[in-house]
Amino acid sequence: MTAVLFSNPELTDNEMHLHVKTDTVIHTMKGGAGASWHAMIHDISLENEKYDYPVRHINPRGSAYGGNPPLEDTASWNQVFKHAGWLGLNFLRVELSMNMYEPERNVFDWKNDEMKALYRILDWCEANGADVFLQQMWGHVAWNSHPGVHPLLSSPRSLDDYAHGITTLLKYLTETRGYTCIKYFCMVNEPPGGPWGYWWSAGSHKGHTITDAWKKLNEIFRNEGITIPLSGPDWTSLPPLETDKLEFEKYLGALDIHSYNGIHNDEQSIETVADWVAFARSKNKPFFITEIGNMLLGWGNDNPGPKSFKAALSNASDIAICLNLGVDGFNRWSFTNRGNLDGQWQLIKTFDPVSNTYTSEVIPENEAYFGYAMITRFIGKYASVVLSESSQKPDGVFHAALKNRDGSIYVLIVNNRSESVQLNVTVEPEPVNQPLHMYQVTESLLKDSGFELNPAKEFRNSKKLQGIFLAPESITVITAPGLKHDERGRVE
Repeated sequence: MTAVLFSNPELTDNEMHLHVKTDTVIHTMKGGAGASWHAMIHDISLENEKYDYPVRHINPRGSAYGGNPPLEDTASWNQVFKHAGWLGLNFLRVELSMNMYEPERNVFDWKNDEMKALYRILDWCEANGADVFLQQMWGHVAWNSHPGVHPLLSSPRSLDDYAHGITTLLKYLTETRGYTCIKYFCMVNEPPGGPWGYWWSAGSHKGHTITDAWKKLNEIFRNEGITIPLSGPDWTSLPPLETDKLEFEKYLGALDIHSYNGIHNDEQSIETVADWVAFARSKNKPFFITEIGNMLLGWGNDNPGPKSFKAALSNASDIAICLNLGVDGFNRWSFTNRGNLDGQWQLIKTFDPVSNTYTSEVIPENEAYFGYAMITRFIGKYASVVLSESSQKPDGVFHAALKNRDGSIYVLIVNNRSESVQLNVTVEPEPVNQPLHMYQVTESLLKDSGFELNPAKEFRNSKKLQGIFLAPESITVITAPGLKHDERGRVE
């Protein structure tokens, strides 16, 4: 994960020295840091009584719909866009379903309200230089479902029709509408194959396998001149690397999985991520964690655990570890979210679950928003992870260092301990004519609704930073140059 630079027996358990070498690149990311942003709007009637193989959950789509403001409320949408820019979201998992664009076989609808929501999201990404990992969550089309299998769960009855629909969508988005921001495409959310899978079933019928589908898509993409790489398997949660299950890997241009049980506090989880990264590197492919969160803090109904500061600490710790391991990009679940479907995962509040109405003012969920901003706001896409070595790293403290393409430096230190830690940092080579700025957030600071993320300290001698106080349970960033609260995040 990170090496020990030197041993210092004079240090106590609450002291730490960190040496950052900005000229020693460990890995350059193929993506960045962002969140899931869905385009689905409508609630649905399950009509489970019609199917031999019904959905098993009251809300089978989780919170992958309904989090955006109403389409006609352009003022609220503009507030959402402003928050996306302030956070510096540069790698967004944008979600759709097949019924949005092909509700009947060979009948394509490009003008409905859910497609309009998709265009708004893609328009923002295109205008702001954010990369898009385009995710088809499920099919949800009765015309291509197996008899008796709920359309939300069914694998496609016809792979030719399935591949034709996806190809028509991508050609419309890239050729007709001209989007260049779509960098990857994944055809299905969390299918069977990992510890949990749901969205690919043929019931009692003999259906096509995931491998069959990836192969067909790969073939038609080549024939139609679509160069967007396919990504998968999109399994959850933190599945072990079992290469015998990955016969379809040769049809993919990238690998991605999800993580919801925390990585930093479990050595086996860290090894699992390292295994996936090593496998992806051996195939010369990027590796993404396209959903990251913490369900251990609660996730059902309107549980506030996912938006808590403890969740922010967990996510930041996981990302620090994964950056050092070589993960290419992250998507937090999720940017917009109603908050009353499967937990309060939202970074911004667009919906009031008490009154069951959308809000006219879009405001941050402070602990989640600023906790995640400590990562997204300062890391541009395609940043390089550089060497950061610690002497006597106290248990529960995690760190990573990066250099953005514009040369700006970023150091992340996460203190999960209930005690403070005294930190000294050495940065080499020293930033030229640039003081280093320190930012720090804690739960108590973020309880203030008027909190602003401005530097807490400035270091004129930027080579050696002495006496940094890492508060208990805190996220700290050291960066040059700094950002004032009224400035946008570093998307590029």
